Amino acid sequence: MSAKTLDETLSTAIAERIKSKARAPFDNAYKAALATQEAIYVQGFLVVASRPNKPLEHAWVEVGDRIIDPNLPHLKKNPQDLHYFAAQQLTVKQLKAIIEESQEDYPDDDPLPVYGKMPYEYYGDVMLGGREYQAAFEAAAQLCRQLHQQLADRN
Repeated sequence: MSAKTLDETLSTAIAERIKSKARAPFDNAYKAALATQEAIYVQGFLVVASRPNKPLEHAWVEVGDRIIDPNLPHLKKNPQDLHYFAAQQLTVKQLKAIIEESQEDYPDDDPLPVYGKMPYEYYGDVMLGGREYQAAFEAAAQLCRQLHQQLADRN
């Protein structure tokens, strides 16, 4: 789980500035990375404490020790219920190069999400990645199980 803190104010401001769209976490994070100085684009998994069914594939940006999630307004959840697990981090320069190469090599495919290094493992509905994805996915899944048990114990 990330020791970084979600910056709600900046997340909402960036979401408005880039006109973020619902159900487009990778595109929103890409646009936010381009619009934010010193941003690092991050792909990984999100766990929502109030609905700990499974880790959600997600993307956001980080600046220093802050998480800026341009998807926050669309999540409609209490920010304290959101837990972020980073699997892959890219500078804006790296991200732009990958997007350009993907668009040249695979013009009919969406360049996002950016897949991790080969050999690939499959996690969730979209993401492919190596050990760092496995570690992030397993940590997120473990938190889901803990939160699910806590909810069950309350009922």
